[in-house]
Amino acid sequence: MRSYALERKTLTQLAATHQRSIRWIRDTIYAAPAIVPTITPQSTVIIADTTFWGRSFGVTVFRSPSLKKNLWWEAVESERVVTYRKGRRILEAQGWTITAAVVDGRRGLAQVFHDVPVQICIFHQMKRVTRYLTRRPQTPAGQALRSVMLQIPHTTEQAFTTLLAKWYDQWKDFISERTTLIGTDRWFYTHKSVRGAYYSMKRNLPYLFTREHEPDLHIPTTTNSLDGMFTQLKNKVGVHRGLTRERRLRIISEILVQ
Repeated sequence: MRSYALERKTLTQLAATHQRSIRWIRDTIYAAPAIVPTITPQSTVIIADTTFWGRSFGVTVFRSPSLKKNLWWEAVESERVVTYRKGRRILEAQGWTITAAVVDGRRGLAQVFHDVPVQICIFHQMKRVTRYLTRRPQTPAGQALRSVMLQIPHTTEQAFTTLLAKWYDQWKDFISERTTLIGTDRWFYTHKSVRGAYYSMKRNLPYLFTREHEPDLHIPTTTNSLDGMFTQLKNKVGVHRGLTRERRLRIISEILVQ
């Protein structure tokens, strides 16, 4: 299984190496007992996120950035807050103490860790705002808001809060403009993309600078540790085409347990 999952060897390559049939190699690989994490439960910050292959298969992972180990994972069909609640419950039942959490900013996710410091990944936040504004906003308000957003990695909470408040004071009338559909009483916000970008930052502001307030916990400001693991997963799993859900998860687990 190690050569198959970690070294990106195909069944054909392994069959040639061991001078066995492809069927024998495949049956032997999946008959081997699955490896489970054997890490002593302790206090740790966790990074929690989900990655997908296609639209209906993904894996939610909890990782300790200080231990550089993945502590828990589960296959999912969609990213749901209930899965993160389950992961936390299982780890704590095993004896782990979560001292802080780094998450991607999905709505409701911060509440899973409501009793510990939560840091929203600043790069996820910036990507979210960029989806609203694009990299080249067409309006002066959008351009100014993008400039504010780009300061997130380089400034303090107080300075960023001041910048965002100044932007709002200047552009609040702009993002409040409404367009009424002709012949109806229905309306929508004219500049909903800029408005959405602003309120995304405002809503998540309490979680963007958590590290600043909890220096002793050494909380990462991004999910990069887990993102790097996801890149490895996709590179290694991508070599093996046409796997069933169970076999794909088996390979993923073999990689994540390392």
